[in-house]
Amino acid sequence: MATDPLVVGIDFGTLSGRAVVVRVRDGAELGSAVHEFGHGVLDRALPGGRPLPPDWALQVPQDYVDVLRNAVPEAIRAAGVDPADVIGVGTDFTACTMVPVKADGTPLCELPEFADNPHAYVKLWKHHAAQGQADRINQLAERRGESWLPRYGGLISSEWEFAKGLQVLEEAPEVYAAMDHWVEAADWIVWQLTGTYVRNACTAGYKGIHQDGRYPSPEFLAALNPDFADFVADKLEHPLGQLGDRAGGLSEQAAAWTGLPAGIAVAVGNVDAHVTAPAARAVEPGQMVAIMGTSTCHVMNGDVLREVPGMCGVVEGGIVPGLWGYEAGQSGVGDIFAWFVDHQVPAEYHERARERGISVHELLTELAAEQAIGEHGLIALDWHSGNRSVLVDHELSGVVVGQTLATRAEDTYRALLEATAYGTRMIIDTFTDAGVPVTELVIAGGLLRNPLLMQIYADVTNLPLSVIGSQQGPALGSALHAAVAAGAYDDIRQAAAAMGSVERGVYQPIPENVEAYERLFTEYQELHDYFGRGTNEVMHRLKALRREAVRGKN
Repeated sequence: MATDPLVVGIDFGTLSGRAVVVRVRDGAELGSAVHEFGHGVLDRALPGGRPLPPDWALQVPQDYVDVLRNAVPEAIRAAGVDPADVIGVGTDFTACTMVPVKADGTPLCELPEFADNPHAYVKLWKHHAAQGQADRINQLAERRGESWLPRYGGLISSEWEFAKGLQVLEEAPEVYAAMDHWVEAADWIVWQLTGTYVRNACTAGYKGIHQDGRYPSPEFLAALNPDFADFVADKLEHPLGQLGDRAGGLSEQAAAWTGLPAGIAVAVGNVDAHVTAPAARAVEPGQMVAIMGTSTCHVMNGDVLREVPGMCGVVEGGIVPGLWGYEAGQSGVGDIFAWFVDHQVPAEYHERARERGISVHELLTELAAEQAIGEHGLIALDWHSGNRSVLVDHELSGVVVGQTLATRAEDTYRALLEATAYGTRMIIDTFTDAGVPVTELVIAGGLLRNPLLMQIYADVTNLPLSVIGSQQGPALGSALHAAVAAGAYDDIRQAAAAMGSVERGVYQPIPENVEAYERLFTEYQELHDYFGRGTNEVMHRLKALRREAVRGKN
């Protein structure tokens, strides 16, 4: 082992991948680099120009390999270290992001016969076009009393493996027949690094309905579609690797891509949110980590098993060994703020921001911070990308109530910030009511740089907010798992204690703000239930009308 060994953590996000070089003994981050995905998110058309229907979100797997070729060597150069001192690599990925591949791992979209077929591409986590399949899975599971359904809060998401797989079967049977494996991108990238396919236990549990050692039965799958009966056996099932285990050694090919030594440990794949919890030293019950970026994923550990309505899943050892790992989330957060700035803010704001040398987000935040709570007179629902928790319905859409001719961009911007905080409050209250109390909110991800947003979250949730000490939380978390896989630490708890970083209680709830937001949150709850729990199905009807219109146009 090197005198002062290093590990590399690689975080694959929605629009880019980032690598960080970390010192094993203390978690010091010595260098990092980011590589933007060349194709980004395909939500309007394939690379060849074929248009995509609404609610699709695809990616090109070669973009992931390009991160290995570019971000890793650049991070090593930025750190100024000898690659020979690196003893392990760990990765994390968005989830549920699925890749249809041949037996050797070749993505179907790279085969000429499938280059123009959208179902042959990576289905990104926020691909929501399988909602119809998810609805059927949920209805059938409820009728049959499937024992696994309560482990997912009573609802399976359209974002997950089974709904997306069923969509491929029913809309592109030729793609379904050609694919040998339906692989989480978290496992596909480890496959590229090692030459070995190892399915990670985290995504299998949270996204793949793997509970108590079993998947849904062939009988259940056949009741959805007779041709789906063998989905698990033929396309999905594979030996599971546990978190922190060694998936294999870095292959000669991957060593050439990255500039790292061949044979070093590569950790079993993991999910971006779940690796972040130990990086933030949030490994005890009651500590909820909110990883806030384009979306927000909420993860926490509990020492009891409870059924939490609308949660994304609970898995034994899903985050750290010995505890139940819970997950929930919001499908749109930073995405909503970015959409508003890109498409709803008048040109004069962009010009003011350019003149001052700041971003439009910073300008709107400054203006919004000058307001008293409730001054804008608005309530928004944060469903522009559907609702992941607690309603688990991606047919829902965004709403802003209270706009007048006096409403300005900063008013709506602040209302959207607040709406995402209310969504997190709904999740926290649901967990607490179910017997899984939340005592601390730990923030990670890029949005923690906005102090107004952080204070709003503290006030709306009435909880102290701690913040991760790293700007690259998931990458640091992956580095922790790399250190465990390389044998530098016995387990992830030990690695978290040595390498993790957190600042406790940075934002404290302000009592008068808490009281003011309590009144507004009551209004949010009423709108939430009115549109989200069946009183008014207008959002579903509008989505159906939109799909009809697009089909007619094409």
